[in-house]
Parts: sequence; C-alpha cells; structure tokens
Amino acid sequence: MHRGSDSSDSEDDAPYSSGAEDDVEAVPVTPKSGKRKARDDEVRGQALIVQTAFDAYFTHSGSRPQTSANVFSSLIPPLSSTEYAEAVAGLPDQQLKSVLLTDSKARNALFTRIVRELKEGFNVLCYGYGSKRNLLNQFAVERCSKVGHVVVANGFQPNFSIKDLLNSIEAIPGVLSIPESSTAIESQARRISAFFSQPSQKRPLFIIIHNIDSPSLRATKSKACLALLASNPRIHIVASVDHINSPLIWSSSEASSRGDGGFTWLWHDMTTLAPYDFELAYADRSSISGAHGGGPRKQRDVGGSGAPNPANMSETAAVHVLASVTQKAKKLFVLMAQKQLDAVEEAGGLPGNDMQPFAIGYGMLFNAARDEFIATNDTALRSLLGEFRDHNLILGEQSTSGTEMLWIPLRKERLANVLHSIQVE
Repeated sequence: MHRGSDSSDSEDDAPYSSGAEDDVEAVPVTPKSGKRKARDDEVRGQALIVQTAFDAYFTHSGSRPQTSANVFSSLIPPLSSTEYAEAVAGLPDQQLKSVLLTDSKARNALFTRIVRELKEGFNVLCYGYGSKRNLLNQFAVERCSKVGHVVVANGFQPNFSIKDLLNSIEAIPGVLSIPESSTAIESQARRISAFFSQPSQKRPLFIIIHNIDSPSLRATKSKACLALLASNPRIHIVASVDHINSPLIWSSSEASSRGDGGFTWLWHDMTTLAPYDFELAYADRSSISGAHGGGPRKQRDVGGSGAPNPANMSETAAVHVLASVTQKAKKLFVLMAQKQLDAVEEAGGLPGNDMQPFAIGYGMLFNAARDEFIATNDTALRSLLGEFRDHNLILGEQSTSGTEMLWIPLRKERLANVLHSIQVE
C-alpha cells in the first residue's frame, strides 16, 4: 500500500518536473572570487567619488604617522662631564685648523682691523664654523683690556639673562653713582649709557658677548637694552653668532642704522673649526633634543623619568604649603619667584607651562639668599629647600655640567598670583 502511494506521487510530479526542464535552460553560474568582487567594488567606487588634489593632500596629512616610542635619548643615559672628557681625549688631534689659530700675523691683522672699526663707531658680529670663544677672549685680553673696561658675557649658558650682563657692567666703579628710580633692566641700561656719556669718562667699555643669538638675548627687551648701549659712542660690542638664521634677529634698520635702536653691525668671518666643547658643556650629549633645545634632559628631582606637569600644582595647593612653612622659607620662595618671573619677562613674557628653562642655579640662589640674610650656609639653605621639595613646590635637576638647577613648577600667571597673596599677607 505504501509502495503504491510512492509510485503515484512520483508519477504526479513527473509532468511538472519534465515541463520545467523543457521551458528553462540551465545556465552554469560561476561564483565570483573575493579578489574579483573587491576589484569590481573599487571600480564602482572610483566612478562615484574622485578625489581632487586638495582632497588627496588633506587625506594624507590627516593620517596619523606610525612612530615608535623607543627613542634614542630614553635608551642611552647622558654622558657625564668626566666621561665626555675621557672620550674626547682619546680622539686623534684635529688635522684641519683655521689660519686664525695657527698664524699669529693673520690673527693680529684681524684684531687690528676690529679695533679700528670699533673706534669708527661700528659694532662687530663674528660668524663662521667653529667655537669663537677662545679667540674673542684673546682679543679682549690683548687689545680691549689695555684701553678700557671689558665685560665678557657667556650667552650660551642656559641660565644667562640680560640682567646678569647689566649687573656685571654696574660692578665697574662709579656706574652706580648715577641715580635711577627703578631696578628694571631698562633703567639699568640707561644708567650705564649715562655714565659712559660723561665727558670725564675717558675709558670706553668693551662688551664681548659669546652667542648673542641665544634665546635669552633674542627677546625684545634684551635687544632694546643692547641697542641703547650700542648707540653710545664709548660702548663697543663684539659678539659671535652660530645660528644659521641669526641675521633675521635684527631688521635692516636695526642692523645698519646709527643712533637709538641701531647696532651698526659689521660682519667678520671668524671660522676656527674648533669644537664647541665649552659651549655645549651643559647639554645632553647623548640626546639630539638635549643639544638642540639648549638644555639637559628633563627628569624628576627624585629619580623620576620626567619633570611633573606644572598644571598639576594649583595656586590653592601652593598657598597651603606656604602657610605651613617658616618665615625664612617664605622669603626664600619669594626670592626664587621674583627671579623666575624676571627671567620670564626678559624672555618676552610668553605664557607656557614649562618653567625649567627659567631655572636658577644653586650657587646663584645661595649668594642671593646670603645677601638677603635668609640662609648663611649651605646646610640652612638645603633645609629650607627640603620643605618645598617634599611637596614638589620646588623642583631641581643635576645638569651634566654638575650645576644644580632649581625652579618653581607654576606658570607665570599662577606664580604671580601666589606671590601677590604672600606680599598682601
């Protein structure tokens, strides 16, 4: 019975299946591969969206570059001064030397020409490859010191400022006898210019500046003070430059005009081919960024990997810390804050988070604290600094040259507000 129903079902379905086969011809279909399908989609996409040159540029610029976090400066520790000296001592003697270093006649002829140009009212800029420090120091000793006062400024040092130069000039006997109502750098420059403008002042002033193209001397206020000194006929400036864009520091009128605001520069090629050992003594020699940025590698005061972000220290936190310290500690903080703000102003007053470039050397801070009777010995000063170090209100760093640099990790506006609150109290 089951067998009969199966046969009937197959007989009923047979006409329909045979008819379908007769009406529709079977066409074999080959499935598309993945590559072919992607290529077809790409062709259709190109037909719809075509990037212009501008779109392609911004698409390429908007892509994130693939960079590695393994930088050279983080893998290799910086060389100490002793290690660097030992490495340099093992190098062979320099075969190629400048004629200015080997020929005394050529050197004396250059010195004579510079002296003549200074007497005519010009100021001299020395350029060329190699350190010019020893040659300019020799010029200062052999020629300038015999006829006038000499002040040498090492502008390549990271903590150097125009105020340091003006303070050194004011150490000349008689300069401070000129009254000035302010201690600002502009007033100091006017006092110095007025002193050497007196008819009774017969000895001129020679200012030797190593690297006048340093960041601290490129600021607007620094250039204005130097221009005021350069316009005095009894003040002569001999400076060196090493930056390739140093001519852009001064406008054409500033570089060539006489009088207020003009330097009247004359350029001299002083190529020595000598290494910049002394100029780069403070830099991180194992780091490209350390040598280029003008400072040592940033690190925490206590064995960290980097200086803390100044934004992490708020004004409220700083005020709470200052409320719990002694009066001498407050005076020390005020002293450091004023010097740091002065350094920021001399650099142009640009706002920024990183205050490390405006750090003060420990020796300079100790001399200032001793003059203000805040700390009379090293132990007392380090005790006062320890109160702020514990709360990260004062940070320090040991540079490769052995100098301890200290700074307050507060931005200019916050530090000024904190200093004002202390003075109000």
